[in-house]
Amino acid sequence: MVLMLMRLILFALALGLTFISFQAYNQKGGKRLESAFIGFAFISMGVALTNISMQITEGVIYFNIAETVPFIVGFSMLYLSLYR
Repeated sequence: MVLMLMRLILFALALGLTFISFQAYNQKGGKRLESAFIGFAFISMGVALTNISMQITEGVIYFNIAETVPFIVGFSMLYLSLYR
């Protein structure tokens, strides 16, 4: 039960970051803020997929791969936004 609550808090924080980065991009524009928003959106998707896959099945390699890809894309976009 505690783990489920912690996962829910993590997902809420990820969505909050995504929303704040979207508002910043919407107000000011720019490639850096766009990349940051996309990065946070993919990280939020990764968190959601991790939570869903943990509840549906455990140990299936395809779900583990599918939940890792959004994290790779998300952190790559954040790196790009900081690098620009």
